[in-house]
Amino acid sequence: MLIPSEPKILFLLLIAFFLVLFFIALILPYSRTQVTVTGKNKTTITAEIADNPITQARGLMFREALPEGQGMIFIYGDEAPRSFWMKNTLIPLDLIFADSGGTVVDIKENFEPCESFECPRYVSKPAKYVLEVNGGFVKKHGIAKGGRMRTG
Repeated sequence: MLIPSEPKILFLLLIAFFLVLFFIALILPYSRTQVTVTGKNKTTITAEIADNPITQARGLMFREALPEGQGMIFIYGDEAPRSFWMKNTLIPLDLIFADSGGTVVDIKENFEPCESFECPRYVSKPAKYVLEVNGGFVKKHGIAKGGRMRTG
């Protein structure tokens, strides 16, 4: 029989499988898209796309820098509260949350990196899209709740 009958062995094999997938995801490049955010100004950035559980779990972890005009867009299948933390993230980020219609519904500014074992989490209002950009982006570009976000 190819499937182990011992629950412990099956559990360990599943963990090994997901670890292999995670490490493969670490080396694969993200797809990119243009994201336009409207606040006081209309600003377009190039964003890496995180649209599946593996790329979403990886996010911007272990990045030492994020070039100006770049970010990451998390795209979910539904509109729901989104939970983020900064574990293994090395740079401060602004998070811009938008609903399915592209309206900015929540913002987390200057979310600081976390080096401890227990990291604070931020839970947003229901959102379908989350744009991560360098800390200070929101203030610099006058982004506020009620603004607009458009991809593509």
